[in-house]
Amino acid sequence: MRYRSLLTAAGALAATVLAVPAPASAAPFLCWASDDQIYAEAAGVQGNPGDLLACREVKLDGVSNPPGHKAWKVRYVSTDAKGAKIAVTGTVAVPTAAWTKGGSRPTVAFNPGTLGSGPQCAFSKQVSGQYQDMYEGDNIATFLKAGHAIAATDGVGYIKGKTHTYVNGLNAGHALLDGVRASRQIPGGSLKADGKVGISGYSEGGHASLWGAQLAKSYAPEVNVVGAAAGGVPGDLRITAKALNGSLFAGFLADALIGLNAQYPEMPFTELMNDAGRQAVKDVNSNCLLGTLAVFLGARVENFTTAKLTLDQLYAVKGPGGVSWGEIVDRQKVGVGIGPAGSGARYEIGFPVFQYRGWLEEIIPHETEDATRDAFCKAGINTTWKNTYMSEHLSTDWAAAQDVTTFLNDLFEGKTVKGDC
Repeated sequence: MRYRSLLTAAGALAATVLAVPAPASAAPFLCWASDDQIYAEAAGVQGNPGDLLACREVKLDGVSNPPGHKAWKVRYVSTDAKGAKIAVTGTVAVPTAAWTKGGSRPTVAFNPGTLGSGPQCAFSKQVSGQYQDMYEGDNIATFLKAGHAIAATDGVGYIKGKTHTYVNGLNAGHALLDGVRASRQIPGGSLKADGKVGISGYSEGGHASLWGAQLAKSYAPEVNVVGAAAGGVPGDLRITAKALNGSLFAGFLADALIGLNAQYPEMPFTELMNDAGRQAVKDVNSNCLLGTLAVFLGARVENFTTAKLTLDQLYAVKGPGGVSWGEIVDRQKVGVGIGPAGSGARYEIGFPVFQYRGWLEEIIPHETEDATRDAFCKAGINTTWKNTYMSEHLSTDWAAAQDVTTFLNDLFEGKTVKGDC
């Protein structure tokens, strides 16, 4: 009995030591981290982008009828929009059946659609059973059934004490690519460094997907990205915000404004707020998707500041160094400074891109979705476009899932994909 007790104590000690998120770049030996350790506050993060800090094996209870697989919650190093090292969380899932289509198993770098901005809304929590209002379990199942591994980032800001930096392009692209790097460091894992990678996301995830595509060459040149799929993309946040303000979907605008403030706290924000504005920040952090939409139903941004500032007036507000909120919003625009491989563009994209939207889209203006596709075509990017799904915003995510999987699978198998610009 004493020997058994000693073994038990030793095991518990080892679990504690090995699971604690490491401040340096050394990966954990075992995936024994607790949820508290995965989502713990982070200060002074060290290591290289993509370094695995902690992991925990989980079941994907939020995925219906998946094939056999193993899955983990992960915590890893990434880089924010200002170049600081940060801790980001996510999910990795790998089918147990062998990949038989040549080469190493490919990975889909997946960014979920909007789930809410508080830590409780993280995709990795919801997909593993802590359900709030997650809706993309079937998308994950579709990829797994095709034999693809999944590296699904939560995005930046889902750890304790933080707010999600909603639709921040650099943060989103970095977190996506670093999630792939981390997926290859799981103790006993089977993913190889030469495995092909496809990027995928819808709505907020579509914005992130295209930012991941734009950043792939410069930020993660060793990651073999072969294609990106992005749907329902809010490519221009000014156009999107104008449509959302006062609409049934104003909650997304609240997420965006508060998410940008989370990344740029030095900018004027809190001091502009009236009592309703201060309550709005609390509401965004305490609700997930449906709760946020309900709280902000029909809300107008003018009603949350003491000076009744319009969106255009908010854009003109300047912070340190004379930088305006409008400049920060414009930094998030997709399709600026892009070009094909070898073009010398700021963001070279040397692989095919699939963009899509629903014919009955009612949340993201057609104007910006179509313009994003046009920007990629004009830049010479191999782009395929589909806007014939007879579905509105949310259901297009599901309607296009098989097309997205087929598009990426063709690229994983080395097939030529020609765009239709």
